Amino acid sequence: MKDFKKYTYIPAPPEEVYLALTKDISIKLWTGAEVEFEEVPGTEFSFWDGDITGKNIEFTYGKQIVQQWYFGDENEPSIVTIKLHEDKKGTSLEFRQTNIPDEDYEDFTEGIQEYFLGGLVDFFDE
Repeated sequence: MKDFKKYTYIPAPPEEVYLALTKDISIKLWTGAEVEFEEVPGTEFSFWDGDITGKNIEFTYGKQIVQQWYFGDENEPSIVTIKLHEDKKGTSLEFRQTNIPDEDYEDFTEGIQEYFLGGLVDFFDE
C-alpha cells in the first residue's frame, strides 16, 4: 500500500473550490460525468459514473474534506484528505491519499492528477 500527496494551485478562492468539490451540480460540471454526492458525513458517493466510490467522513466549510475511497473489500481504508489553503491569488489545494494498493498506484495517481485535479483546475481556468 502506498500514499500519495500533491499540491495544486487553483485560481479561485477556497470557498469556491470547496463548493465545486461538495455540490453535485458543480461536480458534474467539472467531471463531465454522472455524480451521486451529498455534503453529509456518513453518506456514500460516486464520481465518474461509479469509477470512484466512497464514503464522506468530514467537512469543514472552505477548508477541508475527508473521505474514504473504496478499492475493494479486502483492502485497508484509503483515506482522502483535501485541504484548501488561501493563496495570494486563489487556493493552494493539498490532496493526500493513504493506502492505495501497489498494483493500482501508477494508473490511479495519474488519473487523479489528470482528471480529478486537472479537471478542477480547468473548471476554474475557463
